[in-house]
Amino acid sequence: KKTSVMKPQKHDKPVNIRRRRLLRALAVAPAVGTVACGKSGDSGGSPPAMATRTWKLGFSPVSARPTAISVIEGIDHWSLRSELAIIHEQMPWTDLLNGMSPDAILDRDKVDLVNYMRGKGLKLVYMGDLDDGLARDMEAPQLRALGRSITEPAVQQAYQDFMLAVVNKLQPEYVGLAAETNLIRAVAPAALYDAVVTTANNTAAAIRTAGSTVPLIISVQVETAWGVLAGAGSGTYVGVEQDFTDFPFAEILGLSSYPYFGYAEPEDIPNDYYTRLLQGHTLPAMVMEGGWASSNAAPLFSSPDKQARYITRHADLLDSINAVAYLQLVFADIDLSVFPPPIPPNLPLFVSIGLTDSDFNGKPALDAWDALHARTLV
Repeated sequence: KKTSVMKPQKHDKPVNIRRRRLLRALAVAPAVGTVACGKSGDSGGSPPAMATRTWKLGFSPVSARPTAISVIEGIDHWSLRSELAIIHEQMPWTDLLNGMSPDAILDRDKVDLVNYMRGKGLKLVYMGDLDDGLARDMEAPQLRALGRSITEPAVQQAYQDFMLAVVNKLQPEYVGLAAETNLIRAVAPAALYDAVVTTANNTAAAIRTAGSTVPLIISVQVETAWGVLAGAGSGTYVGVEQDFTDFPFAEILGLSSYPYFGYAEPEDIPNDYYTRLLQGHTLPAMVMEGGWASSNAAPLFSSPDKQARYITRHADLLDSINAVAYLQLVFADIDLSVFPPPIPPNLPLFVSIGLTDSDFNGKPALDAWDALHARTLV
C-alpha cells in the first residue's frame, strides 16, 4: 500500500527567511552527508490505548537527491514526525588541513541548517566520524585523497578543534565522538583503531575541560557484537565489553543496527538483541542509525512488508532498554542515478532503507513509523 503524502504546512515569516538563507547556503556548501532524508505528512493514525514510548524519534537532514531543494523539502516534512535531527558525518578534512578554521566551516555549512531545524522544534545530535563510514577498515576518503591519516597527531588535533567548535557554535544536545567502534576494531588495522581510541578520549577530555556538560556518546555495531555481520562476524556472540573499557567517557551507548545483514525475518531477531549488550552496565542507550531494506540487493533479500514488520518489531527492542532515542539516517530511498561517481561499492545495500521512495511516496514502513510516533512520549 502506498501512503499518501500531504503538502507541507505554511510557516510564519521567520521560518521562510531561514528557508531562503539555508537554500543560499546549501547552494554553495559541500554535500551535507551520504544518506537520504525525505518527505512526510501528518502523524498517522491514533495510537493504541495507553501506548507510550521513552524514545525520541529522528532523522538525518540529507536528501534522496543531492540538491538544496531536496534537503529543505525533506526537513519541512520529516520534522513533523520526529523530535530529533542527527548530523552524522565525516570531518571536512580537506578544508581543515588546508587551514580553514572550524568556525568558518560551520558558518558556511551548518549554522543555517541547524537553525532551520531548530526552528522546527528539533533537538540536535551530532556524530563526528573518525574513519570511513561506509568502509570501517579504511581512513576517511578525504584523508586518503590527501595522503594523511588519523594516526597523525596533527590530524587528531584538527578533529578535536572541529568538535570543540561544534559544541560551542551549534550547541548540540548530544555529541558522538566515535561510531561503530567494535566494527573498526574487528576489520581495521590496529593502528587505525588505536588512533580512534586516542582521538575520541582526548577530544572528550577537551570538551569537559572547556566546561561543556553535553552528553557524550560512542556507538557500537550491533550485528558485529552478535557475530552475524558478514566479514566481521564469528558466528557467535562477542559483545562490546572492550568498547566500555576503551571509551570510559561515554555516557550513552549508541547502537548501529541493520539486522537484515544477519537475520532473514524481523521476527528472528532475539528478544535480548539490545539488552545483552548492556548487561552489567547502567549506561542508557540510543539507536544512532539503522533500519531494514525494502528491496533486494544481493546477497540480501527483503520486501516492503518485511521492512514494515521490522519497524514494529524494533519498538519492542527499544522498549526493552527504555531507549533514549531511535534515529534513522535514511528517510527516503537514495537515488543513485543522480549521485556523482564513484559510488561506494556497498552503498546499494542501504539505498532502500527509506520509509518512502526517492520521490517521497510512502511505503508500508511509513505507516508503521507513524504508529510509533503516535505513542505518547514519556
